[in-house]
Amino acid sequence: MNYVDCFRFLAARRSNQIVITSAGNSGQAWWEASRDSESSFYLDASMSLSTMFGCGLAVAQPSLKIWAFMGDGAFCMNPGMLMVEKQLSPSNLIHFLVSNRSYGATSNAALPNRASNDYGAIARGMGLDRVFTIASIAEFEQHFDEIENPATPAHTFVVLEVEPFTDAEQRLQQPPFDAPELKYRFGREIERRTGCDIFGYSL
Repeated sequence: MNYVDCFRFLAARRSNQIVITSAGNSGQAWWEASRDSESSFYLDASMSLSTMFGCGLAVAQPSLKIWAFMGDGAFCMNPGMLMVEKQLSPSNLIHFLVSNRSYGATSNAALPNRASNDYGAIARGMGLDRVFTIASIAEFEQHFDEIENPATPAHTFVVLEVEPFTDAEQRLQQPPFDAPELKYRFGREIERRTGCDIFGYSL
């Protein structure tokens, strides 16, 4: 499945989800697909913590629906995150593991054991029940409603099997925000949606 086409599929079906992207290619792909500058947080240099950020936000604000993206390179740095996510089990969080079997941020260096790594099995081994592996847009079409609207509330883990970025895709624009601007854009959107107080003063 093409990486950017996968994200375009998600962007076209997004309704009100808050999005957290990881370091590497997911921020580029989501910016290319969505051009969203308010309700997406592009967590650069996240070092395997993007879904933990999403999990904390999901627990703190259960009225929000959260999509959190993480590359498999980041996931391999900290698979223990799933133990925390399972224990907290926020039903409003979908953890998308973007599996391109490469370190996308370092010119597609190959992951160790890349052909055999089974991320769905790892998630099930840590007790997650709602685990999906999607390898084509057709499969995504087939399973999207089940992924997005579970009959039984539970934390959801979705492995997206995608191709590594091409050389042309590596040159896609990065989200054009510095950290303070991104923080305030995103924080104000969370305040607006939830009525919570993040910055201590209102505009």
